[in-house]
Amino acid sequence: MWRKPAKADLSKTEHWFYHLERSPLEAVLPPLLEKVLQRKWRALVRSKDSQALLSLDRHLWTYAPDSFLPHGLGTEPRADQQPILLTTEANNENQAQIIILVHGADMPELTGIERCITIFDGGDQHALTQARERWKTAKTNKAPVSYWRQDAKGQWAKQT
Repeated sequence: MWRKPAKADLSKTEHWFYHLERSPLEAVLPPLLEKVLQRKWRALVRSKDSQALLSLDRHLWTYAPDSFLPHGLGTEPRADQQPILLTTEANNENQAQIIILVHGADMPELTGIERCITIFDGGDQHALTQARERWKTAKTNKAPVSYWRQDAKGQWAKQT
């Protein structure tokens, strides 16, 4: 049974930032989505690039032979029923508790969102600038923020 998100005070939405330096998005996203499902949450993965979403869709079906991530595209029937929805749209069609912003996606309205994750490429200056602006905005709004970085072994560690 999936939990319906509670209305959230925007200052209470957690903002997590994942800085890609050692691994590509395709390696980082599936384990994050597995953790989302373990929590019995729904996820909205938002991109501004529809072709990149199609590629992610294919990848999520095949990334590991012993894993299954139930998901769908926002352009497909019953998108609102998907536990993981890949979309370019700003609305929270599947009533997700967590939104994951990739490929430079703009931040939508966060009402009802418990956690907003921005995954950004450390080699992309525009992505770095966008992440810094989001960080500043979240801090200004007194929202909880966390910055995550991979160590030399590829493990994610929260930075202080």
